[in-house]
Amino acid sequence: MTGSDVSPSFRLVYVPGVMPDKWVRVWNERQPDVPLALTQVAAGAVAERLLGGDADAGLVRLPVDRTVFSAIPLYTEQTVVVVPKDHLVTAVDEVSPEDLADDIVLHPLDDVLDWDTLPGQPAVERPAATADAVELVAAGIGVLVVPLSLARLHHRKDLTHRPLKGAPESSVALAWPQDATTDQVEDFIGIVRGRTVNSTRGRKQPDESVAADRGGARRKPVPGKSAAGRPAGAKRTGKGGRGDPKGDRRGKPRRRS
Repeated sequence: MTGSDVSPSFRLVYVPGVMPDKWVRVWNERQPDVPLALTQVAAGAVAERLLGGDADAGLVRLPVDRTVFSAIPLYTEQTVVVVPKDHLVTAVDEVSPEDLADDIVLHPLDDVLDWDTLPGQPAVERPAATADAVELVAAGIGVLVVPLSLARLHHRKDLTHRPLKGAPESSVALAWPQDATTDQVEDFIGIVRGRTVNSTRGRKQPDESVAADRGGARRKPVPGKSAAGRPAGAKRTGKGGRGDPKGDRRGKPRRRS
């Protein structure tokens, strides 16, 4: 797909927990004639949507296959442990993996954290999804370690969370197929990178001859004058300098009264 192959709308998929609201607002302001179609999909379904042509770009969790996708990292999330409000770790501001040694740490099948070794005690079965794991935490079955955005997404009044140091972190990126970098994708890249509306970075610049026709070329000096409009060879005049009338009076005797 080339830069000229644009669709009537810009189709953006995003994974749970990622909130594209601020970028959507800017897009709608800058591209009122190109609707932004948003679809939330499971983290494991993003690649299929993008490669199948069902979306133009996606807000995803890294890593992605860099042999087929281009990706721009946006931010890295804090990792937290979700616990009941009466759990012992709520007495501290930050938790270490050792603090969870006696807890059952739930490990849902859609976990987005890349663990070498999960802290705590393993559950008998892995929950199918993060939402299911949150329900188990509320039931007192165990605790759950997730990125902060997922803890907020599944917030419950009877649960709280604390930062977990020494845990894997999840990074969010904008990704799209390498062979499908359209002008709309370039426009959205500019938005997530905070470029101004007048920025042309990433777009093909106009030919110099076109710029000249639009008044972009430098004005040629008139024969016999410098570029600043002074006669060729003339020196700049100033107060007390050559060509200054006051300078011509220097050295003349004063007239006695």
